[in-house]
Amino acid sequence: MALSLALIILFALLFGRFFDQLKLPALLGMLLIGILLGPYGFDLISQDILNISSDLRMIALIVILIRAGLGIEKETLKKVGIPAVKLSFIPGLMEGSAVILAAIYLLNFGFVEAGILAFIIAAVSPAVVVPQMLALIDQQKGAKKGVPTLILTGASVDDVVAITIFSAFLSIYGGQQINVLRQILNVPIAILLGIIFGTGVALFSIYIFKKYHIRDTKKALLLLSFGIIMNSLEHFLEGIVPVATLLGIMVIGFVIQDRYSALGKRLSSKFNKIWVFAELMLFVLIGAEVNIQLAFESGLIGLIIIAIGLSARSIGVIISLAGTHLNLKEKCFCVLAYTPKATVQAAIGAIPLAAGVASGELILALAVLSIVVTAPLGAIAIKTAGEHWLSDDSASSG
Repeated sequence: MALSLALIILFALLFGRFFDQLKLPALLGMLLIGILLGPYGFDLISQDILNISSDLRMIALIVILIRAGLGIEKETLKKVGIPAVKLSFIPGLMEGSAVILAAIYLLNFGFVEAGILAFIIAAVSPAVVVPQMLALIDQQKGAKKGVPTLILTGASVDDVVAITIFSAFLSIYGGQQINVLRQILNVPIAILLGIIFGTGVALFSIYIFKKYHIRDTKKALLLLSFGIIMNSLEHFLEGIVPVATLLGIMVIGFVIQDRYSALGKRLSSKFNKIWVFAELMLFVLIGAEVNIQLAFESGLIGLIIIAIGLSARSIGVIISLAGTHLNLKEKCFCVLAYTPKATVQAAIGAIPLAAGVASGELILALAVLSIVVTAPLGAIAIKTAGEHWLSDDSASSG
């Protein structure tokens, strides 16, 4: 296990640096090394690490979500509020609907199987999107109009919608009687409870930090622990009440930044340092989940279905941004920023197969293909478009 960790760190740093030199996102190098070192490559990652891969990836995601919350300003959030709400569900619903139709006609899927596939594929990847939006916020790219914050907030809820609808379709396939109205209500309930829990944790943390003298490094570790506990709460409450814990975790950082900004800035610096290691683990272990051979087996039809879904998602993004003050380039950037898949697809792509869904293997293959195609292309597109299409507001703010 120790040797595997050493290999992950060494090669991820080398490949990340190499891709950075090529002016490509470093995360692509980490994904690639994950594929090469993983069980579908040279199989050099210890099984012990692979057994806890999902937990390690979730911890890394919690790190970047807290950091994201610490980077969001209240005034910017007010500016992007309504478009962010639209982005949280319109693009995902449009992509899911398009994939359902495509799967029915191109793969001869039944409606329920098509729905299961559609809302696995429909979720955008916070693992790919959030770090790149934070980098743009740090560079003050598109800062005046709050473009990166708009994507951050919308993408964090997009997953909640996709996973809720996926779970509903899976329940229907399993013969469970579900209340459609309740499933629809689950989304706003999950979002509201996520915000409430996140705010509660943040206010409790601020109280503790003001009452007791604790080093900032330990404060960061405490917040990380609270985030992990909060995420575990979602699984504990599963079937009782839905909670959007990933959104709630981001809210923890946002409330601390808003109520105790001096501490928020210091904690943001600490989480940036933790992210150096967490980023390696997140993207290498996502890469290790990718079975390239399985992705290729879904073939041309798989690519066509993914392209149809992304086209519908892009139209959804444009609809969501109608009436905003964003110019054409900024809107096109938002379209590209909403394309990468990775986190959710790696986490739930195999669930239908394990649940006995007849086309589970093909669904998994398409989930893997969506990662292989959209994660690298989306990451490159975000980096390139962010540099060229978003205004540089650092000069005007200075």
